[in-house]
Amino acid sequence: MNESDLQLARALVADEKHNSANSTPGTSPTPLKKTVVGKAMEKLNTFRRTRSLNAPSPIQQFGPCGRIMKNSAMVMTIQDPASQRLTWYKPPLTVLVIKKVRDASVHLPFVQLVQWLIEEKRMLVFVEAAVLDDPLLDQYSSFATVKDKLMTFRDGKDDLTDKIDFIICLGGDGTLLYASHLFQQSVPPVMAFHLGSLGFLTPFRFDNFQEQVNNVLEGNAALTLRSRLRCIVMRKGDDEKKTTKQPTNLLVLNEVVVDRGPSPYLSNIDLFLDGKLITSVQGDGLIVSTPTGSTAYAVAAGASMIHPSVPAIMVTPICPHSLSFRPIVVPAGVELKISVSRDSRNTSWVSFDGRNRQELLHGDSLRVTTSIYPVPSICAQDQISDWFDSLAECLHWNVRKRQKHLDELTDLTHSSSNDTLDSLEHAELIEKDS
Repeated sequence: MNESDLQLARALVADEKHNSANSTPGTSPTPLKKTVVGKAMEKLNTFRRTRSLNAPSPIQQFGPCGRIMKNSAMVMTIQDPASQRLTWYKPPLTVLVIKKVRDASVHLPFVQLVQWLIEEKRMLVFVEAAVLDDPLLDQYSSFATVKDKLMTFRDGKDDLTDKIDFIICLGGDGTLLYASHLFQQSVPPVMAFHLGSLGFLTPFRFDNFQEQVNNVLEGNAALTLRSRLRCIVMRKGDDEKKTTKQPTNLLVLNEVVVDRGPSPYLSNIDLFLDGKLITSVQGDGLIVSTPTGSTAYAVAAGASMIHPSVPAIMVTPICPHSLSFRPIVVPAGVELKISVSRDSRNTSWVSFDGRNRQELLHGDSLRVTTSIYPVPSICAQDQISDWFDSLAECLHWNVRKRQKHLDELTDLTHSSSNDTLDSLEHAELIEKDS
């Protein structure tokens, strides 16, 4: 549905409401008008955008006469990021502890944490069933006292919705991505401890975990609402066949990647924005990322880094066959459609945060938009400090050798500001000759 159709639909709906309020009792609209308004309403109902954006609320009136057309679909719940602080309306009782797998260095912190949560905080602790199968945990005698008190779940089999009040991650950035994967709707607040290799998304240190967890449980913490992408794979002929099989519907925290897979040919991918063809991507593929994912695969492919509180979607080509194809940033409310071009020599492959990799055939399409369910990541300090500290520590952003001050350049202390290098070299030659 294009913008003109949307404006027509809104105008017709407003006109219909006005006529209904002022019509004479006993009269009814003409059948033709009923049909037009019905079609307009149908189009308007299918035109859905996200209603949750993290930015200051914009004013909707411009000067004495201008304003944004009012309708119920444009009402947004918008917050100032600085006001996003964690509040518990009742004390949290259940906590999910996610531990990095295949890393023996995380075992002792994991045992210390779950023992403290159970014995000191009297909380119900959930862990993945595979964690308890690790024989290396049995070497800790303190773990045996709490092992039977742990609640377990299995990924893909047990539903954790409405069971978890709070999440603690022990490991690297992958643990936070895994937490996002487990909750495909509302996500509990996530506190991530840095015990991995990179730690861009894990701002907390484990040294004094008791004090830090207590601060969070008391509601004394800032939040970063990390937006996610809602991705739906539509298969060719699904509408006509009306199959009962549910399409792939996933929420991703970092990015969705469409690439050429094992084929030696370049990808040819059509990119649509709100139903309008924007461009055809010819290259190795395309990255559609959140602001959180802008510092992951996207920045390695040449994209800019976006603060996670900015409401946006980043589109980054992978090794494009055109030097002028630069990454672009689009508003968070739009819907992207990605499909294999008709004249493409090969199919494409899509993956979601590195998972669920599957093939896109000719006629298939991928729909991407911002989800209304963000990941509430708890800050160690605040949104700004945490992000820039991560840039400096993990990515060494703008790290360089310090330029020497003029007072430190002893060979130039005798020269004036008007001296040039040529005059200095000439003076040195004269001094040598003498």
